Amino acid sequence: MPLVECTLVEGRTPEQLRALITELTEAVMTAVGAPKESIRVVLREVPKTHFAAGDETIAERQARRAAAQG
Repeated sequence: MPLVECTLVEGRTPEQLRALITELTEAVMTAVGAPKESIRVVLREVPKTHFAAGDETIAERQARRAAAQG
């Protein structure tokens, strides 16, 4: 039973999340030949203040870019 776990910054629409589930399921079916019924997908949405890259949270990055633009 393949399990795909995906962590993203919150803010996507239900339709986008549904499309991601479908695409991940299809990718697993193609890559490993698993039957659709056996594939599990878990999406975790985290606040922008809890997701960082290069010691900068997404919230900090967005604020910095907004300040630079205006």
